[in-house]
Amino acid sequence: MLKYLMIIAGVVALSVATADAQVANQPVIAERHDPPVRVQVNVTLFVPGPTGDSEDANKLRDQTQRSFYSVAAHECDLLRDVLAKDCRLESMNVNLNGNRAFGQQGQVEGYTVQGQMALQITLK
Repeated sequence: MLKYLMIIAGVVALSVATADAQVANQPVIAERHDPPVRVQVNVTLFVPGPTGDSEDANKLRDQTQRSFYSVAAHECDLLRDVLAKDCRLESMNVNLNGNRAFGQQGQVEGYTVQGQMALQITLK
């Protein structure tokens, strides 16, 4: 009886050791988690045209801001084409300034829009 118990204990110990060896020899597949990269872009655009309180000046202000927003919308597409597998706009700051000529020679009337955008990307 003792002989059978020792044989059973040996078989159990051997099977446990074999199971441990199988687990230990399994390849470890670790997922690659690349940290996100922050991209900051500064943009300055000048659009010539009327400034002030006229309807044409209001349309030009809207057009100038739309131009900046179009650049921001296109920026993720550009980053995906070049180096990002994923991209999202994180923040944006926009300043719009009117430049009035006031009869000064060489100065063009219009609007300057300056802005910064921060994007978060994951590299390809």
